[in-house]
Amino acid sequence: MSDNVFDPGSARAFARQRHEVIAAEVRRRGSVRVSELATLLGVSDMTVRRDLDLLDEAGLLQKVHGGATLRDEHSTHEPGFEAKSLRNMAEKHAIAIAGAERVRSGAAIGITAGTTTWQLAYHLVDVADLTVVTNSVQVAEVLHQHQRHDRTVVLTGGVRTPSDALVGPVAVTTLQSLHLDMVFMGVHGITERAGFTTPNLMEAETNRAFVEATGHLVVLADHTKWNVTGLSSIAPLRAAAELITDRGLPAAARHVLDAEVGQLVLADPQFVDQSFTHAAGPSSVASVASASPGASDPSEHSVAAAGSGVAASAAATTGTIKNRTTRTRRRSS
Repeated sequence: MSDNVFDPGSARAFARQRHEVIAAEVRRRGSVRVSELATLLGVSDMTVRRDLDLLDEAGLLQKVHGGATLRDEHSTHEPGFEAKSLRNMAEKHAIAIAGAERVRSGAAIGITAGTTTWQLAYHLVDVADLTVVTNSVQVAEVLHQHQRHDRTVVLTGGVRTPSDALVGPVAVTTLQSLHLDMVFMGVHGITERAGFTTPNLMEAETNRAFVEATGHLVVLADHTKWNVTGLSSIAPLRAAAELITDRGLPAAARHVLDAEVGQLVLADPQFVDQSFTHAAGPSSVASVASASPGASDPSEHSVAAAGSGVAASAAATTGTIKNRTTRTRRRSS
């Protein structure tokens, strides 16, 4: 069983907290039994089975007789936005806070699609005189919901992927004419050989255009992205001026990244209050289950260039900062 201290009372009150613990146990152990989860969470077997149904539908695990196992993921597998938004929430929130500290009033920044960059958007809503260029429907929606008269949001346009990224020639053409002070990029995987990767070929091309549009690339990625390889490389490790991750990153990975990226930043999620509040939207497993039957294939949609309305919804996930520390390392000369 897990060594983590867990409050069964909280689990009964908050289904989302149960879902995160279940997903973490499956990732840690590879497989887990219903009876073991029921004991860990302090709930009935029936409640666990319902949770497993929802998590299986969201793509976070595979339900099997008597329990659940890891879902097989290959280099071309691309989880949907809803499924990814439930993974490593505390780490992503801490990384987003650290990323937001780098943004100053008057800046022009780029934000690629992803659940960590989506979290970042919530921490930028109060920054004055900000220009944001993004290919993320979700990021654009967050900023649209928190409008400011002195903020400009440019949505690139393009073909929509399962992760709610707008990609392809329209997006690339938009980015090729821009010069950004800083780009925040989320990635699917990080390895020493392949660098930063994604399972989507067109998303890789679009993200490369973001990289080429700036002289300061900040990669936001939690520790589980290490040693994961997507089908297509975006950029080598040395392209990142900064990589913001969390303290779960293995020592061997830290050694490699110290030597390759400009600056390695380790955010500590334990100092972030995880009293999340969330509106109806894709960050809730329950809403995924209810919304999925009527949803059309995202790959069939295209979104117009900057200035068009953003139809997607986003969950307003926020947290209160108690205290926070980051540890930084700079690339050796």
